[in-house]
Amino acid sequence: MTELHLWLRHEDRTTERRTPVVPSDARRLTEAGVTLTVEESEQRIFPAGQYAAVGARIVPASSWVSAPRDAVILGLKELPDEPGELVHRHIFFGHAYKRQPGATALLRRFVSGAGALLDLEYLVDDYGRRLAAFGYWAGYLGAALAVLRQRGRLPVPLTPTSREELDELLRPAAGDTRFTALVIGALGRSGRGARDAFAAAGTEPTCWDLAETRDLDRDALLAHDVMVNAVLATSPVPPFLREEDLDAPDRRLRTVCDVTCDVGSPLNVLPVYDRTTDWTDPARRLRKEPPLDLIAIDNLPSLLPRESSADFSAALLPHLLEFDTASGPWRRCLDTFHRACRELDLTEGD
Repeated sequence: MTELHLWLRHEDRTTERRTPVVPSDARRLTEAGVTLTVEESEQRIFPAGQYAAVGARIVPASSWVSAPRDAVILGLKELPDEPGELVHRHIFFGHAYKRQPGATALLRRFVSGAGALLDLEYLVDDYGRRLAAFGYWAGYLGAALAVLRQRGRLPVPLTPTSREELDELLRPAAGDTRFTALVIGALGRSGRGARDAFAAAGTEPTCWDLAETRDLDRDALLAHDVMVNAVLATSPVPPFLREEDLDAPDRRLRTVCDVTCDVGSPLNVLPVYDRTTDWTDPARRLRKEPPLDLIAIDNLPSLLPRESSADFSAALLPHLLEFDTASGPWRRCLDTFHRACRELDLTEGD
C-alpha cells in the first residue's frame, strides 16, 4: 500500500450519526502506518477521544477544506455547498451518477478543483458486486418503520436506537391487526434485512426479485397492505408504482417504504413522490382515501448507528488498508468518476 493520509470528516447532516470507520478499525489503520486525522463531531456515535486513543490526530469539525492536498477525505453523506472547488480525493456516497438532482453541480466542483469522487456505491469487485454497503440495515429499518406505521405506532420524531430496542417494538401486541407484506428486491442485502424485520414483527412477507418483476403483476402488488422497495436499479425498468395505481379502486396497499430513495433519478422505480421524508416527518400521506403513506428516508441506517457503522467499517477496512487508485476497486471508482464527467461533458473551467 502506498503511504496514505486518511481524513475522517464530520458529517454536516444533523441526523447522520454513523461513521465509515469505527475506533477498533481505526487502530488497525494506524498500526498499518496510515496517517489518520479525525474531525471532532458531537453527533458521531463514537466520540473523538476513542480515535485519539488508537493513534488518530483530532482536529476541529469541517477543517478538511484546509487539509493537505494529498489527504483522502472520508465521509458518508453529502458535502456542504462550499468550497466551490474540491481539490481532494473524496470517499463518500455521492449519488451523482444516475442524474440525480444536484449531480452535475457536484461533479463540476470536483472538475474545477481537480479533485475526484471515489463513490462508495461504486466500490465493487471484478463482477460488479459492492464491497461495502449499509444495505442490510437500510432494509431492516425500512421494513421496521413500515410495520410501526401500519400498526399506528411509528414514533415522531424518530430517534436513534439499538437492534434490541427495535426488535422489542416490533413484537406483535395484543389487538394488533394482521397485515400482508411484500418485499421487492428480496434476495439482495436490503431485501434480507427487510425480511428479518418482518420476521421479528411476526409477519412472513411475499418475496419478489428479478423473476417476479420482469413481468410485474400490479394487481398482486396492490393487494398487499405493506410494500418495501429494496431494488437498486442500474438501468431503466418499468416503474413498480405509478400515479394511476394509487387511485386504483381496489387498492389494498396502505404503507410503502422506499429504501432505495432514487427520487429525481430516471432510474426511480417509484416515481410517485418528489421528495424524501426525514426523521422529523418520517411518513407522508400520498392519498387520503383510502389512505396510503410513504416512508422514504435516505439515511435509514443512522437510526441504528452503532450496529450499522460496525458492519460497514469491517467491510471497508481491507480496502482502505490496500488503498491504491492505480488498480483494483479504487481504480474502478476513479474510472467511474471520469466516465460520468465525460458523459456530462464537464471540462475544467466549465
